[in-house]
Amino acid sequence: MTSTSSNARARQIVDLLKEVPLFAGMPDDDLARLSLLITEKHYPRDTVVVSATDPGDALYIVAEGEVKVSLWSDNGREIILSTLGAGSFFGEMSLVDGEPRSANVACLTDALLLRLGRKEFLQALRSYPTIAINVMTEVCVRLRRADESIGNLALLDVYGRVARFLLERCEEEGEVVPEGHLIKKIPTQQHIASRIGTSRETVSRALSEFQRRGFIEQRGKGLLVREGLDPKAVSRSRN
Repeated sequence: MTSTSSNARARQIVDLLKEVPLFAGMPDDDLARLSLLITEKHYPRDTVVVSATDPGDALYIVAEGEVKVSLWSDNGREIILSTLGAGSFFGEMSLVDGEPRSANVACLTDALLLRLGRKEFLQALRSYPTIAINVMTEVCVRLRRADESIGNLALLDVYGRVARFLLERCEEEGEVVPEGHLIKKIPTQQHIASRIGTSRETVSRALSEFQRRGFIEQRGKGLLVREGLDPKAVSRSRN
C-alpha cells in the first residue's frame, strides 16, 4: 500500500471513529493518533468473532454491518442478548476486569470491524480520559437495559414480550408514518424467539394474534406497528 493510500485510509478510519459514541468529544488529532493503534477486518455473515470463555484480548468496534451477542443454553437453544450495529462496540468488559469473554458474538450480516488490542486499549484509557467516561456511560446504559429485560421477563407473558420487542425495534429503527411506525426490515421469528426466550412457534402465534387484532400489518418486506400495541395490556388480556 502506498503512502498516499495509507494516509487516505487513516483519514477514513478517523471519520469512522467520529461516528462512534465511545470516542465522542475527542479532537481529530487524538483520533488520528488512536487510528494508528487500530486494525480492521472484514467478516462474512455468520462468522463467530469471539466465543464465551475466550480470553479477552481486544475491543471491537462495528464500523459496518450488524452482530449479535448471545449465549447457548444447556439444551442447545440460542439466547440473543442484544444486536449491535454500526457505531457500537463490544469486548470492553474482559479488558477491564481481566476475565474471559462472557458471551458469543457472531455476524448477522457481512461486517467490517475495527480491533483495538488490550494493551492499546488500556493505553488509550490512560491517554484519553474521555474514552473511560464514555465506556462507563455505555456500561450504565447496558445495565439499565438488562434490568428492563429482567423486569419484562418477570412482569410480561410471552405475548407481552413479543409486543415489547416490536416497540423497541420501532424506537431503534422504525419510520414514523401516519398509522404508527414502519419497521422496514422484519427480524425472523426465530430471531425474535431467541431474543425473548421462547419458541419460534409461540412468536408466530403472537404475531398472528396481533395481526388479527389490528395491532400490526405486513407492508411488503416491512411491518407496520400501530400505536395501540401495549405490552402490559396484551399480557393482561390473556390472564
